Amino acid sequence: QVQLVESGGGLVQPGGSLRLSCTFFGRDFDVYTMSWYRQAPEKQRELVATINQFGDQRYEDAMVGRATISRANAQNMVFLQMNNLQPEDTAVYYCNARIPIEPDSWGEGTLVTVSS
Repeated sequence: QVQLVESGGGLVQPGGSLRLSCTFFGRDFDVYTMSWYRQAPEKQRELVATINQFGDQRYEDAMVGRATISRANAQNMVFLQMNNLQPEDTAVYYCNARIPIEPDSWGEGTLVTVSS
C-alpha cells in the first residue's frame, strides 16, 4: 500500500517560483515512476512532468524550460521545481506513483495559486 503526501503549494505572484514536494510512504520507492499532474478548475487532470526509475524525465510542452522534476530515493521523495509561474498554472497539483503491477497511487493534492 502506497501513500503519497504533497506539500509546498501556496500563493505566488506571476513570475515567481515554487518547489513542490511529495513524500512516498511504502516499499521500493526507487522502482516507481513518479509524476506530477495538475487539475485546474473545470479542466481535466493533465500530466505536468514524470521521472522514471532511471531518472529519465518528460514534461508537458507548456512546462518545458520552466519546470524540473527530481527525485531523492534515499528520502523517498520527488520534487517539482517550477519557475516563471503564470496565472494559467493555477491548479491543484497531484503526485502520482506508478508501476505496472499495481493500480496508480495518488496524493490528495496541493493547491498552487498564481495571482497578483
